[in-house]
Amino acid sequence: MRAYRAKSMLWTWVRIIFLWTAVLVVLFPYAWVVLSSFKSPADLTNPTKLLFAPVLDNWERVFAGGITNNFGLSLLVGLATVLVTLLVGTPAAYAISHYAVGGRLTRFGILLAELIPPSVLVVPLYLVSYYLRVNGMVIPVIVAHLTFVLPVVTWFLISFFDDIPRDLEQAAMIDGCTRFQAFLKVVLPQVLPGLGAAVIFGFVLSWNDMFYALILGGETAKTLPVAIAGYNTFRGVQLGDMSVAILVSVLPTLVLSFFIQRRMIRGIGGGGVKG
Repeated sequence: MRAYRAKSMLWTWVRIIFLWTAVLVVLFPYAWVVLSSFKSPADLTNPTKLLFAPVLDNWERVFAGGITNNFGLSLLVGLATVLVTLLVGTPAAYAISHYAVGGRLTRFGILLAELIPPSVLVVPLYLVSYYLRVNGMVIPVIVAHLTFVLPVVTWFLISFFDDIPRDLEQAAMIDGCTRFQAFLKVVLPQVLPGLGAAVIFGFVLSWNDMFYALILGGETAKTLPVAIAGYNTFRGVQLGDMSVAILVSVLPTLVLSFFIQRRMIRGIGGGGVKG
């Protein structure tokens, strides 16, 4: 009995040590970036230096350089991309799942759209934006982001609609709902957790993109990832400024995840049929 308890205690400590090690490995990059954002150029030359006099020069320089404009453009592009994706992808996923629109080939076609390299699409997108006189604006960047966010979010939502019984929708229509009302009042509340996850996933994909924003946006529509890459100059990497910009770029995802998580939990608890 003692041997069993000792073995159980040993495995408990092994799991605790493993979990704390994993937590430290995940949190270490964030802690290192936070410390670097408050270090002077002299302290940045010694990455292992933990005791230093914190300074705000990096923060003042980054915000004076217009990081808020880059932040606003990235936020605009991300929210617009997610909004259009939900307006188009949600009914598309519903139609493909419940009514087999296009057959099984449609599902595979959506995934095949993800296999198209961005370098293939960027040239025609640039030419179209040039002839429409919208190059250097956020409009072509949003359209470009839809080429990879919309297919993956639509395919992601199809699996959620597949789990909803058709009987719920048919029962609502028998009670007097139209097909559209049944979709809004019965089917859609069932996929709120999936919609929340899709919002976070689509926003992060759009928020982190630099390729399309760099080529289609240019200097006049420079998003945050492009601005962060700009701190790698011919004089070297401006590590302190880049650390501040990285921390600024992480905030929207954390805030969005916090608010969406509450909606997702509420959506899981809700449903179309209540006793």
